[in-house]
Amino acid sequence: MLTIRDLRKSHGGRLLFEEASLQVNYGERVALVGPNGAGKSTLFSLILKRDEPDAGTVQRDEWTMLGYLPQEGEAVGEETALDIATGKAGEIPALEAVLARLEKAGDVEGAEYLEAHAKHEALCNPHVEARARKMLKGLGYREEEFERPARELSGGWVMRAHLARLLVMEPDLLLLDEPTNHLDLLSLLWLQRYLQTYSGAVLLISHDLEFMDALVEKVFEITNRKIVSYAGNFSDSLRQREANYEQQAAAWKNQQKEIAALQEFADRFRSVSSKAAQAQSKLKQIERMEKIERPEPPRKPFRFRIPQPPRGGQQSMNLKGVHMSYGDYPVYKGLDLLVERGERTALVGPNGAGKSTLLKIMAGVVPIQQGICQAGHNSKIGYFSQHRSATLNPSNSVMDEVLASNGKLREEDARSMLGSFLFRKDDIHKKTAVLSGGEKTRLNLIKFLVDPPNLLLMDEPTTHLDILTVESLVLALEAYEGTLLFISHDVHFIRKLASRILHINAGNVTSYAGGYDYFLEKSGLLGSERFALTA
Repeated sequence: MLTIRDLRKSHGGRLLFEEASLQVNYGERVALVGPNGAGKSTLFSLILKRDEPDAGTVQRDEWTMLGYLPQEGEAVGEETALDIATGKAGEIPALEAVLARLEKAGDVEGAEYLEAHAKHEALCNPHVEARARKMLKGLGYREEEFERPARELSGGWVMRAHLARLLVMEPDLLLLDEPTNHLDLLSLLWLQRYLQTYSGAVLLISHDLEFMDALVEKVFEITNRKIVSYAGNFSDSLRQREANYEQQAAAWKNQQKEIAALQEFADRFRSVSSKAAQAQSKLKQIERMEKIERPEPPRKPFRFRIPQPPRGGQQSMNLKGVHMSYGDYPVYKGLDLLVERGERTALVGPNGAGKSTLLKIMAGVVPIQQGICQAGHNSKIGYFSQHRSATLNPSNSVMDEVLASNGKLREEDARSMLGSFLFRKDDIHKKTAVLSGGEKTRLNLIKFLVDPPNLLLMDEPTTHLDILTVESLVLALEAYEGTLLFISHDVHFIRKLASRILHINAGNVTSYAGGYDYFLEKSGLLGSERFALTA
């Protein structure tokens, strides 16, 4: 249904692809991976025909209906979440305009007309509203929110409505660019389960290891301007990548030995008249060889030692009878919560339930109306906010910012750590004011790691990080001896680090004294009515 052959594409003066090829067949679930900036989103633009290749072809079956979920999307008018999910807002009028234009031009047999007609038909189905309600519910909407104006919703909730519309249409090929970014944990699990039985093909860009492992059956990796295909899920691709590297490295070493032996013979005997012809023959043999390029070793998570924080008291944080409201909207009423030294706690629950607010209360960022919020003896609190730029000095360079975080840090150690978090060469001299969202996330993480507090509060620390950088962070936090509370929708991150789960919903906090799998088993959430919607 989708074939890319011998693709060549440059962007911003940099060559992204050269002789790159891939194929996606009907019903396949495929992941597209590679480091940030490798060209994943550019490839999506080429598939969507929003951009043209410099060379090569991008071919789609003319009967294929394609659906695309970008990373960002905003509401533009008075439409409701249900209007977006049913296509009444934006999608149906746009499709009708396309159909009218093509009919007027007499072009009713081309791929553009066929696809627009199929999408219009899917959204005008008499059962479309029932399907839209089902999708919205699965993605975390409550019934009373279906008719809420989308302009009152956050960008993440608007994106869920757009995702619901795509699932309602059931495209033959679904392109998803970081679909889990705006989802809470339970919505992510619902989407994962739904896509496991989806009838169409799925091509997704994701940094979520567990999501890909549960879903995909093929991986395309963008590496060295080529696209390499691996069978199986993401973890399978890592094993195959390592095996391929070892084979290529062995072949390169063997060839280098052979070349060295031939060159040595030629150098030794080229001036000996009786063996000069043989020496020349050896040199020609070297010239005729098809040279094997030295393979680059696969990127691996960076392991580094972080300073251990000062030891705090047995109680890291104690909340008693806490009341917290935003205006007339109550978030917590009489909340009691004890956090003990060394605990590793993940906060999970629907978006808007109060997870970030709880971290802000502990960090002293928002005031409480009633009750006690008391940090433990000798507590040194560090708060890793979703709003990364607030903690950076805009006039500092990246290197200055890291060195200022720990006066004992050597510059070479700072360079190594910056390199492991993808700050290379001149990047370390950039002013923090010009950094991207992903760069600010990575820089703030480094600042915490070089001088860690003994009570670390982290709100979505893996956002904008690629898989290997997430794994580097996991390794660092596994060695961390302080107390950790974090919010994340990255299942791999939660499973690796959490030994306690706090489920937060409608102001209620339920503690589960175990890890992620214990929480799923004891909470019974996967057996709820919401998850029956995936059937």
